[in-house]
Amino acid sequence: MIILSSNVLSDANPNQVVANVAQEVSQFKTPTGVDIRMAGDQEEQAETMGFLGTAFLTAIGLILIILVTQFNSISKPIIILVEVLFSLIGVLGGCILFNMPFSVMMSMLGIVALVGIVVRNGILLVEFTELLISQGYTVKDAVIEAGRTRMTPVLLTATATMLGLIPLAVGLNIDFVKLFTELNPHLYFGGDNVAFWGPLSWTMIFGLSFATFLTLILVPCMYIVMDKNSRAIKGWFKKKPATPAVEAANDEATSH
Repeated sequence: MIILSSNVLSDANPNQVVANVAQEVSQFKTPTGVDIRMAGDQEEQAETMGFLGTAFLTAIGLILIILVTQFNSISKPIIILVEVLFSLIGVLGGCILFNMPFSVMMSMLGIVALVGIVVRNGILLVEFTELLISQGYTVKDAVIEAGRTRMTPVLLTATATMLGLIPLAVGLNIDFVKLFTELNPHLYFGGDNVAFWGPLSWTMIFGLSFATFLTLILVPCMYIVMDKNSRAIKGWFKKKPATPAVEAANDEATSH
């Protein structure tokens, strides 16, 4: 076994370097019985990605079971889970817009944590809509009233979470000992911890800011569309086929 290893320059992207090396390796003609594969950080990253992907799918499955049990329906949980999938657009769009690297470990953990907050906001809106419909509201009026009433708690929850994550995202450091002894907190931004917690925090901030818009706009629209489709499907199943006598009478009336 021959192992070739190298460090990556500080201003280079390790994933891009590995992609370039893998492209060159794929064009290299190896003798019979010789195998070349990437190991090291890339192997560990692939294992981490597989584990976090399984954890994400498991979390989605457990949330689906809980939502189906709560609403006694499959359409309402689908609305909420579609919102979770669309919130990933905010995560990836934020990383692209601000040119931030996507950390496999911490960014994926941020996505898993983001699911809980997004689902909670969706439940808040859908559950209140169901309550208004049970009180005699039409679907359209219930959706409008639920959006107007639940807009404040949804916005407050999202804003409080994003503001609470900003110090962790920018790496705000405070020396509390010096603050009380010398009245000098030694405030500074950055440090080693921001490289670890920064991707997780920015992932949740980007995803939650986009998911809040989805909660107030997309969820009511999807609720109305889903209600119309479910009624159409129920009406289609309730249709009874015409008997032969009725069909004969209809044909006779048509002929006359």
